[in-house]
Amino acid sequence: MSNFEQKLSEMLRPAVEMTGVELLGIEYISAGNHSVLRLYIDHENGIDVDNCAEVSRQVSAVLDVEDPISTEYNLEVSSPGVDRPLFTKPHFEKVVGETVEVKLGMPLNGRRKFKGLLEAVEGDNLVVVVDGEDFDLPISNIDKANLIAKF
Repeated sequence: MSNFEQKLSEMLRPAVEMTGVELLGIEYISAGNHSVLRLYIDHENGIDVDNCAEVSRQVSAVLDVEDPISTEYNLEVSSPGVDRPLFTKPHFEKVVGETVEVKLGMPLNGRRKFKGLLEAVEGDNLVVVVDGEDFDLPISNIDKANLIAKF
């Protein structure tokens, strides 16, 4: 998560949590007039359209007052879905032993994309096994990460 996304998360978390759901994370995709601010929310009983609508109303009110984004954007509120995004160290710790896909901000050994078994979370690094090789990926360098759904 970028510093900007982290600041947005800190700003919006209280408004989201007052609706009774958890803010998993935020993605801001800058694309001029087609920019998107996407919030991922979750609850132990799942998320429905009413949850998303209520969070959208609460967050919109905060964004209107604070005005942290100077350009046009679309606000999206979503459940994590089957390809659950992973944002924080605790998110990764919950899915040790599962397959993940990780995209780094800065390349490691000449590559940015890793898809494999999340073997461990050690300190501030993920240990991801790709084709039998262990890679230590710094959590601070992760641009995007998702759980790969099993069917």
